[in-house]
Amino acid sequence: MDILIENLNLVVFLILFVMGYVIGSWAEKRHYRSIMQREKELIKLAVVTAEGSFPPGRVKDSALVTGSVVISIDYFKRILATLRNIFGGRVKSYESLVDRARREAILRMKEQAQERGAKMIINMRLETATIGRNANKKKQIGSIEAIAYGTAIVMNKQ
Repeated sequence: MDILIENLNLVVFLILFVMGYVIGSWAEKRHYRSIMQREKELIKLAVVTAEGSFPPGRVKDSALVTGSVVISIDYFKRILATLRNIFGGRVKSYESLVDRARREAILRMKEQAQERGAKMIINMRLETATIGRNANKKKQIGSIEAIAYGTAIVMNKQ
């Protein structure tokens, strides 16, 4: 018992560290489940990166649609990424962060296009940026922003 009291700061740190890992993993898995379910619902809305041209009279309306998201990295993944940077190799914790941000931004763009009645999105572009107080000073990622944008096309019924 005396050992626990003497090392109370260490015990509290370890408990918070484990809680952060468990809660962060749970939140990430929940977000991925949401993404996969929404991707299934929007699978028929075509998104292409090429510019498109249509015969006169086929397009009823077109509009810019966007989807953006900011996702933060948890401290546990930041610690793992720091260790990976020391030893080299793939930084899987950042890969999942970028993947979630990219997929979420595209889904939000598709949802906006669907609300307008669009059947496709052409000339889609995707941008990412790191943001946060320390993002550029210490070469650490605080959060990542992803924005997807394109032209939603509403076709005439023929």
